[in-house]
Amino acid sequence: MGLKPLGKVKTIVEAAGMGISYVYDDLVFLEHNSFLLQFTDNDREITVHVNSEADEATVHGDIERLQDVACNHAMQCPRGGHYTLVPEGEDSIRIEFSG
Repeated sequence: MGLKPLGKVKTIVEAAGMGISYVYDDLVFLEHNSFLLQFTDNDREITVHVNSEADEATVHGDIERLQDVACNHAMQCPRGGHYTLVPEGEDSIRIEFSG
């Protein structure tokens, strides 16, 4: 995977009324933690993974808004699966992805 289009994704996230709290490797954590974004090998696509503890009804509208804005910037945000944050020690977490 080459350079990730983080600047473009930041523009899209902010235009959708959201903010980025943290970026780690290929993951983009949003301030609300209801879902996160994952870069793919395609620089015009970023996958949306929903927090397993999030309210699907609330998240659905946010994801649709993000997808609409992404489309206006020639990017796609397909839905991936779910993820769970698992505490691992005092200062770290593990992210478990599921279909």
